[in-house]
Amino acid sequence: MRTIATLVAAAVSIYLLLGVMLFFMQERMIFLPRLPGRQLEATPRDVGFDYVDVNFETADGLTLHGWYIYARNPRGTVLFLHGNAGNISHRLDSVAIFHELGFNTFIIDYRGYGQSEGKPGEEGTYLDADAAWQHLVTERGEDPARIVVFGRSLGGAVAAWLATKHKPAALIVESSFTSVAEMAAHLYPYVPVRFILRLRYPVIDFVSRITCPVLIVHSRDDEIIPFAMGKALYKAAPGPKAFLELAGDHNSGFLMLPDRYRQKLAEFIREHLEDRAEQN
Repeated sequence: MRTIATLVAAAVSIYLLLGVMLFFMQERMIFLPRLPGRQLEATPRDVGFDYVDVNFETADGLTLHGWYIYARNPRGTVLFLHGNAGNISHRLDSVAIFHELGFNTFIIDYRGYGQSEGKPGEEGTYLDADAAWQHLVTERGEDPARIVVFGRSLGGAVAAWLATKHKPAALIVESSFTSVAEMAAHLYPYVPVRFILRLRYPVIDFVSRITCPVLIVHSRDDEIIPFAMGKALYKAAPGPKAFLELAGDHNSGFLMLPDRYRQKLAEFIREHLEDRAEQN
């Protein structure tokens, strides 16, 4: 009996410790700017693209860094919001796709990532995305009807939030989740995560309120974020909307079917850019 009591006490202690870790270490578990690192490992010029460094200010006074990458005879601009790890220099393969499709790309690092100041957090990422939007519209004078907001993984959550505050030509949410609560419940099914979470990112709620066209992209083979979450986001979107199913894992799904991926992006973006341009 004493052995059983000891085992039960140990199990309870571990359970409580896991709960405490989840409560206090949420930001460290979600935001990974040092994986693989904050140092910029390349620039768009290394792959032959013309670009400028952009430093811009957030509403709470931080200076963020990004790249504005030029396309020849651009059809519009993609505001690119990346995932929870690394920095903008790790996304040049994605930038190349939009460049080939004839779109300028404005890709930014959130606070605490790359060369951007500050410490990452949920509200901070929202402020960062809004500052990037304001830079495009106010500083560069770009027409919202020609801006496509793209977000991958965590960036999909931030992009969806941004599309509830402004009306871009279109929104693309790739390999994203429905909410932090549902992701945490998926990863830690035996922990009452909904009672200890401070970070929310209620993506499915954002998507349900978006009025611009939405493309949801997800791989059935995604080993991190369940495919069912991508389908749930698609179902929640009011429309017009489209869904693109990929193959491959969470980080390389967009590279597994490159022709299909590019074709769907091109069709979706150009269709809705033209529609918005005609309406305006």
